[in-house]
Amino acid sequence: MSERDDYPHGVPCWVEGLVPDPEGMREFYSGVFGWEFEGPGKMPGEESSAYFVARLRGRDVAGIGSLPQGVEAATWVTHIRADDADAAADAVRAAGGSVVVEPLDVPPVGRMAVLDDPTGARFVAWEAEGREGAQIVNEPAAWSMSSLVTPDPEAAAAFYVAVFGWETMELGPGMTVFRLPGFVGGEPGQPVPRDVVAVMAATEDADGAFWQADFWIDDIEAVAATAVERGGEVVEPPAEFPGAPFISAVLADPAGARLSVSQKLPEAA
Repeated sequence: MSERDDYPHGVPCWVEGLVPDPEGMREFYSGVFGWEFEGPGKMPGEESSAYFVARLRGRDVAGIGSLPQGVEAATWVTHIRADDADAAADAVRAAGGSVVVEPLDVPPVGRMAVLDDPTGARFVAWEAEGREGAQIVNEPAAWSMSSLVTPDPEAAAAFYVAVFGWETMELGPGMTVFRLPGFVGGEPGQPVPRDVVAVMAATEDADGAFWQADFWIDDIEAVAATAVERGGEVVEPPAEFPGAPFISAVLADPAGARLSVSQKLPEAA
């Protein structure tokens, strides 16, 4: 399912890198992933902002935008599809999370709310009107899945179950997958059920809750080297992922926004 045109409620649908200089960051990501860019447009409520849509084969894969006022650190943000952004914000409050930015229109593509779960991980509820989400996924240079890293997996799991109807399945020590019954995503023959929508990993850092975007690649060593050549950093070098048939690394772009990249092992490719 490399190409998608719609996302049901409760499925992560889009990722965007928010950085101080999105125009300058295009060179980094075009070199690392081969992305082309459309834009710039404006971000809601940010007159001096710029927002670019990254594309592969003429289809949307991710966004690169200006760091909003009041946000200090560059970051990658995951959007989760919601039928109603206002109702999602209410559900977040009821489940113990917080609303960072109240629901607002993003004409002409949708409506959004910026939210924190009870452990401090930030995400966006996205009510689509013109842009459903990533149109290419699960192939080299495209987003594959987002991972929630949190010091309190039990509290986080209860929250996402209440807000989006996710179910949990243990994958290994300190590792859980979130499933959305009825959803069919991923690829045939993958090592986890096709209704998996996200991964959750435990961390001992009490202040370390965040959502991290992961991108599939076909040569992890080459991508890591290119990232360094273009001013980025290898935060965690390539290593096999426990219990899964792929190698992963954590990179940081020149602004410090972290993302992970994964390559399937030969026997699983």
